[in-house]
Amino acid sequence: MEQNESKTDRLIRLFVAIVLGSVAYLYGLWWLYIVALVPLITGITGYCFLYTLFRINTNKKPKSLAKKKKRK
Repeated sequence: MEQNESKTDRLIRLFVAIVLGSVAYLYGLWWLYIVALVPLITGITGYCFLYTLFRINTNKKPKSLAKKKKRK
């Protein structure tokens, strides 16, 4: 799997996961833990399945450094 999320995108997802987990803990909402897993997993891995379906890529890294030609 190639990462398709930028660092900013990943940080936002991790922040949302922490907030959702905190709210779930404070209010005792067990189902919110399950919802918090989605942004947590996508934030850690840097891969979002929905981004793949819609062909979105916020990761601006070059696909391959080997493809760049060296000038002499």
